[in-house]
Amino acid sequence: MNPVTDALRTILPVILMLFLGVICRKKRLITREGVQALKTVAVQIALPAVLLHTFAVTQYTLSDVVIPLMMFAVCVAAYALGKALGPRLGMKSPFVPFLTTGFEAGMLGYALFTLLYGRERVAEFARIDLGQVLFVFTLYKILLTREEGGKAGTGQLIREMVCSPIIAAIAAGVLLGATGLYQALVPSGISGILDACTDFVSAPTSALILLAIGYDLVLDDIPWKATCAVVGLRLVIMAVLGGLLLLALHGLWPEMKADAAVLVMFLMPPPFVLPVFAKGTEQRAYVSAALSVSTLVAIIGFTVIAAAGIG
Repeated sequence: MNPVTDALRTILPVILMLFLGVICRKKRLITREGVQALKTVAVQIALPAVLLHTFAVTQYTLSDVVIPLMMFAVCVAAYALGKALGPRLGMKSPFVPFLTTGFEAGMLGYALFTLLYGRERVAEFARIDLGQVLFVFTLYKILLTREEGGKAGTGQLIREMVCSPIIAAIAAGVLLGATGLYQALVPSGISGILDACTDFVSAPTSALILLAIGYDLVLDDIPWKATCAVVGLRLVIMAVLGGLLLLALHGLWPEMKADAAVLVMFLMPPPFVLPVFAKGTEQRAYVSAALSVSTLVAIIGFTVIAAAGIG
């Protein structure tokens, strides 16, 4: 097939869903409460189905323990670099280090990676994602809560993790895959029933997520100088740490397919939950602007990857 046609088959659905999201906002076809409901369905129901299946069919090795630890360390390093470099570059917002670490894999990464490489390769992305999920649900939330002026107790964090459908789906998938239970159920056909259920539930994941992102992608009244400064800092930090991570992965497991997953992950914007923690209108506007521009950069990066046929 023509390479241009292949690229368009991947790129145009993304652009179409983002455009439909923008139209839904401008024409008020969907309310803010409605788009929030779409996000809930996508992230709390459809995405967990993807993760459950992905981790259930994964063949577990030592790398599946080491790579999450490496990603956790990368996230900590990104936070530390943002905290150290932000003030030196004239960035006064306390949210700068939070904008230079963490990845919005749930609301964007899985959708784009699946469109590029298909569901059969989602395990590559999930392996990279696991460490940053643990970071976001633990240290990231502790630091954010302290920034907000509160205290994040251990019990509260544990409850949030246990009650999170994403964490529950990952845990269930790892249990099924690592214990061999999933493979043991193959002869009876029960694993096929599980596959059919997860496939059906997860089918609309990408479309729902991209529609919701298009709805929220507002580029009006952005303070471009300050926003581009923090987005640029994040991109530099991600390029350095992503490159170091790839060097380490190639050195430890030369045969592993990790380049595409790392590239897509490190293009992702910071977690979309950040504006909730920002105090005051000015700080929320700053964080929201940075997220919008970072999302636009991720979409452009995705387009380049698709057009170049990388991976």
